[in-house]
Amino acid sequence: MRYLRELVLAHPAHKIVLEEYLLTITQAIERIARLDEALAAQVSPWRMRPVVAALMGLRGVKLLTAAALVAELGDLSRFTHPRQLMAYLGLVSRESSSGHSRRQGSITKAGNGHARWFLVEAAQQYRLPPKVSKELAPRQEKLSARLKEISWKAQVRLHQKYWAMTLRGKRVQTIQVAVARELVGFVWATAREALPAVAASQKD
Repeated sequence: MRYLRELVLAHPAHKIVLEEYLLTITQAIERIARLDEALAAQVSPWRMRPVVAALMGLRGVKLLTAAALVAELGDLSRFTHPRQLMAYLGLVSRESSSGHSRRQGSITKAGNGHARWFLVEAAQQYRLPPKVSKELAPRQEKLSARLKEISWKAQVRLHQKYWAMTLRGKRVQTIQVAVARELVGFVWATAREALPAVAASQKD
């Protein structure tokens, strides 16, 4: 933004247009900040807050994504295995069988498309090398050692998968969906690890 504000343009009208664009960007950033504050205020007294906080310990999962996943998916204890959750989100492949042949196609896209979109967006972060960044560290500060371990395993495994598929020449969209599918397993494990805290808070 500072660089753009210091640009020297040939005509004064160009500068006016640029400033209008920059003002629009600034207003959008401020609006997002206000909405984030409002969302945090809503999550704070929520009984599912421990699950939201736990999910925020995963790379690529900030407040909006964590809150949206919990709101859309509810209590993940009803899924006894992560594959059930993957199927619920439509992240498993279509399959057609005939005799001895078995062919897999694109994902089913069944179930909750909103939650699936958030997961595919989060999956893009795993192209980066594993690291507890300065943005992630504060989100993990109050988490248990077990939750931090799950988060780190997710980073290592999903980063390896992302680049293994890249080296095999797979399309970016295919890679992101495949990584999102495996990310679901870590989301499932994280949520189930945090659920006892939800039960404890209800007894208080």
